[in-house]
Amino acid sequence: MAKTPTDASAEEPQKRRLFTRKPKAEKSAKEPGRLKQMGQVFQMTRRHDPSVVWWMLLAFLGTIAIGLAIGLLINNWITAVLIAIPVGLLLATIILSRRAETAAFAQIEGRQGAAGAAMSVLRRGWIIKEEPVAISPRTQDLVFMAVGRPGVVLVTEGPTNRVRPLVEGEKRRLARVLPNVPIHIINAGSAEDQTKLGGVSKKMKKLPKALNKVEVQTVDRRISSLNMNKMPVPKGIDPTRARPDRRAMRGR
Repeated sequence: MAKTPTDASAEEPQKRRLFTRKPKAEKSAKEPGRLKQMGQVFQMTRRHDPSVVWWMLLAFLGTIAIGLAIGLLINNWITAVLIAIPVGLLLATIILSRRAETAAFAQIEGRQGAAGAAMSVLRRGWIIKEEPVAISPRTQDLVFMAVGRPGVVLVTEGPTNRVRPLVEGEKRRLARVLPNVPIHIINAGSAEDQTKLGGVSKKMKKLPKALNKVEVQTVDRRISSLNMNKMPVPKGIDPTRARPDRRAMRGR
């Protein structure tokens, strides 16, 4: 049976209500997710560093105490406390963020890809390559890359002496196409001659600047074109678990 114009016009407001209610439902569903995520970060940090609770309380209550003291001196303690409360919350949040980063690095230390994760905290001014640029199938040592104002930074994952040939080979490959670009090497790890995971990003930020923003983009494009000449890894194969076919190497 065909619908009359009256029936069609009656259905249109219902459709509009359905479409207008959906974004509100999605918005309300996302908000608890953020709060839950913050709670998970706090719980994870507290498990690794129980003292974070006391440091956060000290920052919050200490800020209020200082604000109250200043308010009593200027004979306006109510305004001073009202200003001190958000400042104290901000300081407590900063402490949680710093401690959470340390706890996260402690959890991934020793795991494969930890060096790449340590670089991922860098934001503005850096182009981070998500995948390792060099892999040793035998030892599973990795080399990660980032491009920024200091030039090209290669971050190794594995014992320094063992990973040296791998990273030096990558450095020579890059130097052929980037002769005037500084190439830095950072050995990430927990050994004495290595940089801790939490210090990788700090060390990268302290490197001397050698490029401007336009040159950083140019260097990244040149590296991308160089990587296109590499043989791609077949889908479904984990490059960190690849093993050479020794029979094929012997010609059998």
